[in-house]
Amino acid sequence: MANARAAMKVREMISQILEQKGKQVWSVTPTMTVYQAIEMMADKGVGALAVLSNGKLVGIISERDYARKVILKGKSSKETPVGKIMSSRVHTVTPNYSVDDCMLMMTHYRIRHLPVVQGEDLVGMVSIGDLVKAIISTQAETINHLTNYIEGKYPA
Repeated sequence: MANARAAMKVREMISQILEQKGKQVWSVTPTMTVYQAIEMMADKGVGALAVLSNGKLVGIISERDYARKVILKGKSSKETPVGKIMSSRVHTVTPNYSVDDCMLMMTHYRIRHLPVVQGEDLVGMVSIGDLVKAIISTQAETINHLTNYIEGKYPA
């Protein structure tokens, strides 16, 4: 069983995912309104934004933050600054983390987005969807290789 689990690990690096999806990171500042942040998320089709102050990562704001810290608290999204509801404890990864490492972090911390940093610089963002896509691709490749092996398509 241990060997089977080791064989199913996805060793693809986050750098490879960023090369495929692009390194564009959408961000807001802590002084922008939550409404502006939600509007940007909707416009860009993302579920979270990096929060930058003077070019440095200081937080992350997600649709979950909005639902739990604005809507459920009866606050106004047009009056509440991002800095009041953002998650300031940000878990980050570097481009050399593996998909498996990131999945473990997301599961452990119950988060859906991981900013990717290199030194002090924000170089990308990966979501749970990006990681699932990588896992499915790896599994499909493994299934294809096994099918070819079983069907005898490899030269003897």
